[in-house]
Amino acid sequence: MLNQFSKTAAQIEGLIDQVGKVASWATLAIVGLISVNVFLRYTFSFGSVWAQELEWHLLAVMILLGMSFALQRGDNVRVDVFYAQFSPQKKMIVDFISALLTIIVSLIFIKLSISYVGQSLSIGEGSPDPGGIPARWAIKSLIPIGFCFVALQGTAELLRLILAHKNLKANNHV
Repeated sequence: MLNQFSKTAAQIEGLIDQVGKVASWATLAIVGLISVNVFLRYTFSFGSVWAQELEWHLLAVMILLGMSFALQRGDNVRVDVFYAQFSPQKKMIVDFISALLTIIVSLIFIKLSISYVGQSLSIGEGSPDPGGIPARWAIKSLIPIGFCFVALQGTAELLRLILAHKNLKANNHV
């Protein structure tokens, strides 16, 4: 069973790595798009609603897909001043509670956002601005998807913590 936990956690983390790469490319695309938009606006007095909305859409991709990757890398906010002073057992308890809360909060966001996305899709929501991006529902669909990845990463962390606890217990450190 422990071997299966390790294998499952590794598969989830492999998926999250791929999701993180998409978020990274979205970041690069945002930088390029903003640079081009600024250049065109100040050089040729040309602006595009579609291009400006695309910046926000790419930002949503970066954030919603990047959350799980940041969590995997440990780039999430934690009060390290206190955490650094904790014993390994106390750190494990804090990490376990954090992973569990991450999963619960993510599931709540998924549940709440599905009807939001469904409503947007059912009315074919698009940009209210002339020349804007027509399928606003598509970017909104990333809300439950992004939180699904966060919940998966939380699950991988929970599995890794269970494995670490079993290893500590086997070595008589608990």
